[in-house]
Amino acid sequence: MLSIKAALAKPFAKRIYKKVQKWANNPIETQDKVFKELISEATQTAFGKDHDFVSIKTYQDFVNRVPIRDYEALKPYVDRVVAGEEDVLWKGKPIYFAKTSGTTSGAKYIPLTKQSMPNHVNAARNAILLYIHETGNAKFVDGKMIFLQGSPILTEQNGIQLGRLSGIVAHYVPKYLQKNRMPSWETNCIDDWETKVDAIVEETVNLDMSIISGIPSWVQMYFEKLQLKTGKKVGDIFKNFNLFIFGGVNYEPYRAKFENLIGRKVDSIELYPASEGFFAYQDKQNQKGMLLQLDSGMFYEFVKADEFFDDNPKRITIKDVEVGVNYVMLISTNAGLWAYNIGDTVMFTDTKPYRVIVSGRIKHFISAFGEHVIGKEVEQAIKEATANTNIRINEFTVAPQINPKSGLPYHEWFIEFENQPEDLSALAKKIDQSLQQQNSYYFDLIAGKVLQPLQISKVEKNGFQNYMKSIGKLGGQNKIPRLANDRKIADALKGYLLPK
Repeated sequence: MLSIKAALAKPFAKRIYKKVQKWANNPIETQDKVFKELISEATQTAFGKDHDFVSIKTYQDFVNRVPIRDYEALKPYVDRVVAGEEDVLWKGKPIYFAKTSGTTSGAKYIPLTKQSMPNHVNAARNAILLYIHETGNAKFVDGKMIFLQGSPILTEQNGIQLGRLSGIVAHYVPKYLQKNRMPSWETNCIDDWETKVDAIVEETVNLDMSIISGIPSWVQMYFEKLQLKTGKKVGDIFKNFNLFIFGGVNYEPYRAKFENLIGRKVDSIELYPASEGFFAYQDKQNQKGMLLQLDSGMFYEFVKADEFFDDNPKRITIKDVEVGVNYVMLISTNAGLWAYNIGDTVMFTDTKPYRVIVSGRIKHFISAFGEHVIGKEVEQAIKEATANTNIRINEFTVAPQINPKSGLPYHEWFIEFENQPEDLSALAKKIDQSLQQQNSYYFDLIAGKVLQPLQISKVEKNGFQNYMKSIGKLGGQNKIPRLANDRKIADALKGYLLPK
């Protein structure tokens, strides 16, 4: 028999489903409305005045006045907001800064405003409600739910609260879920990731966990520690665990390992959250891709990834995108980001409604020889090569080897195996063939004897975790890039390799 909470979840889910359908079925009008509202609201900000927002009447006016910017280019404005100035990027002051680890600029401070904050909270909620509406399964709302996330401890700077996004969102968990939610506040505040996961295992091992959520690589660590403590499969420890919610990386390379750790298949919901906005979530169990959030105070633009570094790349809106093309995604938001390059590349799987997959990072690609290999391709290659085998992979990354000791250059794959392949060279051949089929540039380079087929270097057990720990990036929202155009990570991993 359903509890009151589970019974109430179904009509609420139906209501939200209808609301989502309304904007999803009117995508162009929805985005036009968001665009006009954003421009109107920000006309009197410093950014709006500098870019003549008052005279913007069309999308083309916006393109003409507002150039594409990444964080480095927007930083002079952000610095003014951090210093306490009002009405800079958005009216008033942000209520939070989501602090993320930057690259060249050190820490990045991404503003979160009173208007943008509901987007982060509602999208995660709606993803679960649409799952309830589709499957009719609401029993899990009575079980315990775990969200592996950053510390909710916030600091303050010039009247603005500062923390990691997942820690900020922790303050917005609705009251009706607070009793079900794990880990405890005290455990969530532990900074050291390994200590935190150990504490979470102790707190949850005897509970009825029904939803588990987090970045796959860190949930994997939690599952492994549970198994080590109990000697049981996770699905036997938590009999009612039937829903895994994840984001941040593609789940497919982890799926076989997870099903082995759990001992059975469980439903999953993919999310696409970032400090800059909650962009998409999986709305159908049997459809590929995540529903792009078009009615959440964010206006989207897209640039073809292979044209992005041209002098004047063409910017388009959703009405002109095509399925299967690799795009850099730009956003303008009610948190004060304008034609902002978040660094992700996406591909549309559908335009009725608009669904996307994350195909990689515009900075994370290999084109040392003109091959333009992207994250989606390496993930697909490893999925195809290990399908219907006992091979299980914990983690991997790829880098070019431009100056080998002998022979032609090649792509070097660093792989940490849970279950080793019987024939490493056969696996390498399968991966290489898949890449050649997917990427004509790579095929031509192999066929033309510019590159030799890829080579695999085996990483020792927990090698990736130890590497991340060595650079102070174990846990939280940190993840290994799937590929890089240089050998910075590759060279650092040399200390974690198994002998050949």
